[in-house]
Amino acid sequence: MDMATHPSVPAGYPHAPLRRARWADLAGAAAEANAFYAPDMLGAALDHLAAGHGVRLIEAQEDGRSIGLLPVVTASSHGRLPVSCVVNWMHDHCFFGAPIIRQGHEVAAWRSFLAQLDAADWAPGFLHLECLDAAGANAAALEALCVEQGRGRREIHRYDRAMLRSDLSADEYWETHVRAKKRKELRRLQKRLAELGQVETHLLACAADLPVWCQDFLTLEASGWKGRQGTALACKKADEAFFRAACAAAFDAGRLHFLRMDMDGRAIAMLVNFRHGEGAFSFKIAFDEALGRFSPGILIEIANLHAVQGDPDMAWMDSCAAVDHPMIDSLWAERRTIVQYRIALHGSGFKRFQRAAAFALATGVERISQIMKGQA
Repeated sequence: MDMATHPSVPAGYPHAPLRRARWADLAGAAAEANAFYAPDMLGAALDHLAAGHGVRLIEAQEDGRSIGLLPVVTASSHGRLPVSCVVNWMHDHCFFGAPIIRQGHEVAAWRSFLAQLDAADWAPGFLHLECLDAAGANAAALEALCVEQGRGRREIHRYDRAMLRSDLSADEYWETHVRAKKRKELRRLQKRLAELGQVETHLLACAADLPVWCQDFLTLEASGWKGRQGTALACKKADEAFFRAACAAAFDAGRLHFLRMDMDGRAIAMLVNFRHGEGAFSFKIAFDEALGRFSPGILIEIANLHAVQGDPDMAWMDSCAAVDHPMIDSLWAERRTIVQYRIALHGSGFKRFQRAAAFALATGVERISQIMKGQA
């Protein structure tokens, strides 16, 4: 098996088209979907968000083709513990951290990832993996490999977040999973909003419209609380550039799912999703807070429900929402369990000792904390 570790990949890096074509082939055969590590979004993130983070791309290869891709960085601490470790790279706009692994090569890809990290002089401590699906292909392959190799593996956090996965039609889903009182209230809001002007919902279909839609989204998001707190995409040039580049690349790849709700031709709510395989990830939502009494954010989520359930090529959508999100949790009934893992790294000589000590220290501190909280 060939093994290759690539350093941070800035814009214009040598042979970029060749490497991204190889990664596109890998993403097309992924055992577990992750739009954030697909070439369009990952490429945009590397080009615009990676500077100063020391991003490394751990690539597993077999017979000259990629079977896995894991972006990582090194961190100087692990939670509140001043212990350095390797972490899967998740920038501020990345909401799922599962590496892309080729279907049928899951354990082989992880065997390569861990062997490369074991051999890397730059890799400290242990591997901390954030935001994986507890029931996903990566979690299963990791568990099997760690058992086989006698490698330490600890689950250190888990939570459930809303997802949409159902064979019901949108109307059936709406009737089944949303309380009658809430349905009645939302119908009333839809009617009242329509009294103010002509309300229309559109799904982006034309490439020529994309720049305008991106600008409308950026403006709408920045007009609300995210703009006031400085977290809107438009507040940082790098974030805005990433957003525009990711949307353009995903549209070209057929993976952008962009919805807008207009009133008299003006955007009052917009929702950006990114597809991968048979699934999709809900990325960002923006709405006109001046119309907050009509709940435009919820209304566009209703439109999104119809778009997803009406698309025969889309089997599910991950909300990417925070735990116990009051809005989406009330609309989507299914849940995805998101976990974090700590994986021991091996090596040789003093490096092996250092890594074993770091893993043991982190695990020991965690155990003491659980005992003090009465969770043990």
